[in-house]
Amino acid sequence: MELGAFSVSLNVKDIHRSKEFYSKLGFEELGGDISQNWLIMKNNSCVIGLFQGMFEKNILTFNPGWSENAENLGDFTDVRTLQKQLKENGIKILSEADESSEGPAFFTMEDPDGNPILVDQHR
Repeated sequence: MELGAFSVSLNVKDIHRSKEFYSKLGFEELGGDISQNWLIMKNNSCVIGLFQGMFEKNILTFNPGWSENAENLGDFTDVRTLQKQLKENGIKILSEADESSEGPAFFTMEDPDGNPILVDQHR
């Protein structure tokens, strides 16, 4: 199963302090808008999202259709297909993508320890 590019979405208290900290670790801005309290940062193949005031917990994030550089992939498994496969494998989906829709969509689930997982397709 190909879930797409992986990142960790961090719930941060002060996005400016977090950006400064991760910059010192070698992370560079890949996308986002700090004025809207979110940034995507990258260090080699490691990608993190910094989100202030948007989530309650840190989230494991997968982006079908994107490379680790946020570039569109020509061939990928659609988020609705992934959702259907996971449901067939007995995974409980907390918020579902509309399986009759096309294009951008997302669904969420939790691992056995309650860690949130977001599968978020932007295209």
